[in-house]
Amino acid sequence: MFYFSYFCSMNYATVIANRLELNVRQVEKTIELLESGATVPFIARYRKEVTGSLNEVQIAAIRDLLLRLKELDKRREAILQSIEEQGKLTDDLRQELLAAETLTELEDLYLPYRPKRRTRATIAIEKGLEPLADAIMSGRWKDESGKYTEEDLQGARDIIAERISEDAATRNRVRNVFRRRAMLSSGLARGVKEDDERVGKFESWINWKEPIAKAPSHRILALFRGEEAGVLKVHVRPEKDDEAIASIHTPQSALRAAIGEQCVRQIRMATEDAYKRLIEPSIETEFRNQLKEKADKEAIRVFAENLRQLLLAAPMGQKRTLAIDPGFRTGCKVVCLDAQGQLLHNETIYPFTSVREERAAVNKLEALVEAFHIEAIAIGNGTAGRETEEMVQKCHFNRKVVAVSVSEAGASVYSASEVARREFPEYDITVRGAVSIGRRLMDPLSELVKIDPKSIGVGQYQHDVDQKLLSESLGDTVVSCVNSVGVELNTASRELLSYVSGIGPALADKIVAHRNKNGAFADRESLKQVKGLGDKAFEQCAGFLRVRESQNPLDHSAVHPERYALVQRMAASVGADVESLCKNADLRSSIKLEQFVSDDCGLPTLHDIMKELEKPGLDPRAKFEVFEFDKNVTRLEDVQAGMVLPGIVTNITAFGVFVDIGVHQDGLVHISQMASRRVSDPSEVVHLHQHLKVKVLDVDLRRRRISLTLRGVE
Repeated sequence: MFYFSYFCSMNYATVIANRLELNVRQVEKTIELLESGATVPFIARYRKEVTGSLNEVQIAAIRDLLLRLKELDKRREAILQSIEEQGKLTDDLRQELLAAETLTELEDLYLPYRPKRRTRATIAIEKGLEPLADAIMSGRWKDESGKYTEEDLQGARDIIAERISEDAATRNRVRNVFRRRAMLSSGLARGVKEDDERVGKFESWINWKEPIAKAPSHRILALFRGEEAGVLKVHVRPEKDDEAIASIHTPQSALRAAIGEQCVRQIRMATEDAYKRLIEPSIETEFRNQLKEKADKEAIRVFAENLRQLLLAAPMGQKRTLAIDPGFRTGCKVVCLDAQGQLLHNETIYPFTSVREERAAVNKLEALVEAFHIEAIAIGNGTAGRETEEMVQKCHFNRKVVAVSVSEAGASVYSASEVARREFPEYDITVRGAVSIGRRLMDPLSELVKIDPKSIGVGQYQHDVDQKLLSESLGDTVVSCVNSVGVELNTASRELLSYVSGIGPALADKIVAHRNKNGAFADRESLKQVKGLGDKAFEQCAGFLRVRESQNPLDHSAVHPERYALVQRMAASVGADVESLCKNADLRSSIKLEQFVSDDCGLPTLHDIMKELEKPGLDPRAKFEVFEFDKNVTRLEDVQAGMVLPGIVTNITAFGVFVDIGVHQDGLVHISQMASRRVSDPSEVVHLHQHLKVKVLDVDLRRRRISLTLRGVE
C-alpha cells in the first residue's frame, strides 16, 4: 500500500532551510544540483548564482541532512506498514507518525506495536491476567476475597510496567529529567583491582563524575575507551531515581482520590519497576549513544581540520631531492629523486655503527648530492631522525642544499600498500618509505592522498569513533583540498585524480591508461577522448584539472571551459586576446563586468574569473619555510623546565596541541596554556605544522611526558 511520505507532508527543502537557517530557494536549487549528480566542490565553485554563493560546508550540510531525512522517511514507511499489517493503524496514530520529526519520536510511537520476544508482561497476558491489570489501572480492583495470589498481582504489575514503559509521553518526561540531572560517571569494572596493570592508563577516570552537559568530547571517548578495555564501568543517569520516578507518577496522582489505596500501591510498585527495569536502562542507552555521537562528531571535526591543514601544508615544489629514512641498527635508507619525484637511485648507509661508517656515510651523501644535482634533503623525523640531521650537518656540499625534517606518519602504511607495490614493484618497503618521505617534502597533498587518512596520525581517538562517519568526513576533506588546489592532468597519480570532482577511481584508471598509451593531454578538451568519460563527468572535473603545456592559457587556470567563450568576449571588448588579458592588469581593470552579467552568470562568477586571470593556476597553499630545531636539545634528557625551544605543531586536539621539539617525544601545550585569555578551540590559536616557540613547564622522564606553554613566550 502507498503511504504519504514525509516528503509529501513536509517538503525536504523547507525542513532543511529551517534547520540550517538558509533560504528555501537556495536549498531547493542545491538539492536539484545534488540529485542531478553534481559534486559539492563543483556546486560551490561553479554554481554560485544558482545557490546564492553557498560554501562547501553549507552544501555538504544540505546533502547530509537530506540523506538523513530520506532515511527517516524510509523508516516511517516501514513502521506504518508494520502497524497496518497488525490491523492497529488508526487515523490519529497515522497522523502522529507522519508528524514525527525525529527517529526517537518515531520509535517511541512504534514501541507498543513493535514485534517483541516473550516478556514478563506477555507471559502474564498468556496467563489471563490482563483483566486484572486493567482493573488495577482503572481503580476498580478490590481484593476483598483474596481471590488473587501475589504471583497473580506480580503478573498484573508486569503488564502495567510494560504499558508505562511503552508510553511515549512518559518516556519524554523521563528524558527531560535525564537532560537536567544525568551525570557521566565511571568507576572500576566489576572484578578489576586497582593494582591491575591495565588500570594505570585510566587511573584519572576512577570514581569520575560530571554533568553530561559539561563533559567534553575527549573525556567522553576516554571513558568509553576504558569501558571497552574492560577496566571501567561507565554510567549515564541521574544520581537519584526520585525525580524520574515522580515524573512517571504524576499522571497517576490525580487518581489517588478516586481509586483505592490498594490500586495506588500496586500502580506505584509497577511504576518503580517500570523505571528501574525497563525505562532507565533504555533511556540510559539512548543518552550514552547521544554522548558518543556528540563526542564522535567533535573528534571527527578536529581530525578533519587537522587533515585539511596537513594536506594543504606548504610544498617545497619541484626540487631534485635526496630523502633519508633514518635507522640505527638497520641503517638509513637513502633515495635520490628527480624534480618530478621519480626514483633515480637508492642505497643504504650505516652512520651509527662506528666512526668509520659515519665518515663513509658523510662522503657518500656528499657524492650523491653532487652526482644527482640535489637541491633539498628530506629527513624522516622518526627513530634516529635528529641523529641523522646532525650527521647531515657535518657534510660539506658544493652547492646550496636545504635539509628539512619531514613527518613520517603513515609512511610505513604507504610502503606496504597496494599503491606502493604498484608504483615500485621491484623495490622493498624501505625504499618505498624513503621515496614517500622525499615526495612529501616536494608536495604533501599529492603524496598523502595515497594513504588512508586515518593512518596519517593527526586525529584524536580516531579508532574509537564511528568509522563510517569518520571515513565520510575525511573523504570529504581530501576531496575539498584536492579540488581547491587543482590537479595537473599530465602528471597526477591515479590516487590524486580519483579525488577530483566527478572522476573517482574507475575513471582515474582510464585517464592514466589513456595517458600512458597516447601520451600527454594537449589540452582540457582532449580529455573527452578518454573512453567512458562523458559530458557530465567532464563538466564536473574539467575546472579542477590543469594542463600547463596547453596553448590555451585558460587551461592553466581554474576557469571552467563552459566560460571560455565568455572570457574571449571579455578580451575582445578591450581589443585583446585571452593571453594578453592574463598578462596585462590595465586591460583587466578596464573591463566592465556588469556588461557580461547573464541569467546563468552573475558577478560572483565574473569576479572569480578575474581573480584567475590575474594569476592563472596560482597554488593557494602557503610559501614553504625551512625550520630548524635547537641543535643542543636532541634527547628527552636534554629538556629542562624553563627552556624556550623552537617547535612544530604536529597534532591539534580538543584539549590542547602536541608540539615536536626534536627529542622523539612530542610535548603537550594544554588548552589552558595556549594564551593568557580563555581558549575554547586550540585551532583558534595555532595551525598544524606551524613553527613556534614554546616554553617547557615540566618534564616527566618516567612517563616520557613534556608539558609546554605558549603563555609568556615571545
